Amino acid sequence: MVGGVFLSEGIQKFLFADELGAGRFQKIGLPNPEFFGSFVGTFEIICGTLILLGLFTRLATIPLLIIMLVALATTKAEIFAEKGFWEMMHASRTDWTMLLGNLFLLLNGGGKWSLDKILLKNGA
Repeated sequence: MVGGVFLSEGIQKFLFADELGAGRFQKIGLPNPEFFGSFVGTFEIICGTLILLGLFTRLATIPLLIIMLVALATTKAEIFAEKGFWEMMHASRTDWTMLLGNLFLLLNGGGKWSLDKILLKNGA
């Protein structure tokens, strides 16, 4: 689930750049939105694919954890300030799901069917 969501979101940052990529980054006030829209989208595609394959799973979660923490800080702090804790929690439910899913993968790895596990068994 985590890998599929990030892969999809990364692709959409390029397909719908005005709404979900550079345009969104500009709207929330991030510097150099064209660069960061593509930068974040690229990491979401690469790391999402690695997680789906179960390859370098733990390593792939690190940039995605950072992306989620920045997303929470830049997009949900205003909701918290204006509407309170529960409205912020409701608006950030997907962010928290992705953050906690990534944390789980960081701690536990890709599982018994992952390429990581297969490669470790074969001594690669």
